[in-house]
Amino acid sequence: MPNTDSKPPYIPPERGDTICSLSFQERGRERSNTVGWEDINWRKVERYVFKLQKRIYAASSRGNVRKVRKLQRTLMRSWSNKVLAVRRVTQDNRGKRTAGVDGIKSLSPKARMSLSGQLKLTGKSQPTRRVWIPKPGKDEKRPLGIPIIEDRALQGLVKAALEPEWEALFEPNSYGFRPGRSCHDAIRQIKFSIQNKPKYVLDADISKCFDRINHLALLQKLGITGKTRQQIKAWLKAGVIDQKVFTATSEGTPQGGVISPLLANIALHGMETMLNEFANLLAVGKKVGNIR
Repeated sequence: MPNTDSKPPYIPPERGDTICSLSFQERGRERSNTVGWEDINWRKVERYVFKLQKRIYAASSRGNVRKVRKLQRTLMRSWSNKVLAVRRVTQDNRGKRTAGVDGIKSLSPKARMSLSGQLKLTGKSQPTRRVWIPKPGKDEKRPLGIPIIEDRALQGLVKAALEPEWEALFEPNSYGFRPGRSCHDAIRQIKFSIQNKPKYVLDADISKCFDRINHLALLQKLGITGKTRQQIKAWLKAGVIDQKVFTATSEGTPQGGVISPLLANIALHGMETMLNEFANLLAVGKKVGNIR
């Protein structure tokens, strides 16, 4: 008699079967269960994130908004982007040991891996912790709003997806808080602008720039919808705790947040064009260069 207990022969799954079609979250959970923090190939992780960012930059340069949004969703779901965001806020950044309202200053390698697997857009945020630091050369102090480690990592995750889109759009003479740019580049551009003939220079400081940004105008300028918009709005409206007293935030971005410099640059985008138009009205035919 034939052996009815024998197992049927193994048939490899075809492309598209359930076994092969794991979601991004499932892949992330699988990796977090099998790969330790010390075993991560960081060069491979950085290369994958950078390639996606280059594709976002190229799509934004072409004006293909639909492609930009698709690639941004892919990057924000990426396991590589998640572990890289956690590494930057817990190991690389200068303020890596600054605690938020939860009092947590650092994470163990196991906790970092666990946090990487939990990062997702929820539309919620913890309040920031107020820290006062002295201004260089002045008696005044500057207020910082320090988010908790989880919010900082999530901000890094979103920033990695939004930054290449806006880097393709930002004005050429913008140098503050830009990747790959510094004050030396601004000085060089000023030299090129004035070396042939004398020009007037407007030295202006936007008073409390971070603290006065209009939330609604910023969200409309971002041009995004869904969970990403809800999450950014939650960070803007999170409030601040100073000396155990909670204060709601109706305007501004918290200085100390990972994504705050990018949001400030987005809010200021277009200022160079407006100043050029205004200068042309005052002096028709004269070229005026604006550098910030």
